[in-house]
Amino acid sequence: MVLGIESTAHTFAASVVSGEGAILSDVRDAYRAPEGAGIHPREASRHHAEVAPSVVRKALLDAGAGMEEMSAVAYSAGPGLGPCLRVGAVVARALSSYYSRPLVPVNHAVGHIELAALLTAASDPACVLVSGGHTAIVAAAGSRWRFFGETLDITIGQLFDQFGRHLGLASPCGPAVEAMASGATKYLPVPYTVKGNDMSFSGALTHAKRLLDRERKEDVAYSLQETAMAMLCETTERALAFTEKKELMVAGGVAANRRLAAMLGDVCGRQGARLMVPDGKFAGDCGPQIAWLGARLFSSGVSCSPEEGYVRQSWRLDEVEVPWRGC
Repeated sequence: MVLGIESTAHTFAASVVSGEGAILSDVRDAYRAPEGAGIHPREASRHHAEVAPSVVRKALLDAGAGMEEMSAVAYSAGPGLGPCLRVGAVVARALSSYYSRPLVPVNHAVGHIELAALLTAASDPACVLVSGGHTAIVAAAGSRWRFFGETLDITIGQLFDQFGRHLGLASPCGPAVEAMASGATKYLPVPYTVKGNDMSFSGALTHAKRLLDRERKEDVAYSLQETAMAMLCETTERALAFTEKKELMVAGGVAANRRLAAMLGDVCGRQGARLMVPDGKFAGDCGPQIAWLGARLFSSGVSCSPEEGYVRQSWRLDEVEVPWRGC
């Protein structure tokens, strides 16, 4: 069993996962930003420090296990907000040191992907990673996840969050924007920017904010969502055609968006691929993504001492070796 600790952004979470992939516990506590505001790193890190003891304790209790039974302690080492990452790292290093357990630093983005693969039983998928911190199309090759397209500026999660905050909503705003879009009556032209197989969302955001001065917010939300997801689907379809993968997996918090799933379903229909979407409960930031990837890395011989633990605010997922994805 491996204890995983997640603390990259608004959520502090802990989970115990077995080496076979059974999720034995999943405990979370999220920092709630004020209305119309985003995540304040300092305030979020204070929240994480306050709830960490109770979250970790409950994760162990729910799993019916003690620290002595853990093979290792995994934690989200990056990418993410520095103050938040440091809280999780300190907790993990303390547990690792006190209980003499190996420490496993985990890339948060790869954690999203590998948990989605576990939950959907995907074997060799192309993956659309969409969240507040990531927007990319990736596929495994040469023991790493490789990029076949990504955002050039803000992510699709940030697009919806910044649009929502402009309307006075609190982050994360994705579900509220999706609900708002369901009340639309027309589509409004929004800048559509695809460069090669990469995407740019900042122009669409600026234009959508200006449209709010003269159009219904429901119509603007719908138009922004449709345009952004069409861009993502175009680049995804091109990546599927190039890689000839027969599985398309969605990972990350925006994976819970039903409109995105419907549009990607059309892409899979044209390319003869199967769409694989994990349970929405595990789409966002959670402990199981860290614990499961930590378990896989540990079984592959990856670990360090508490003194060697680190935090990387910027850490690309294609820098991480995943030996079980070798080809």
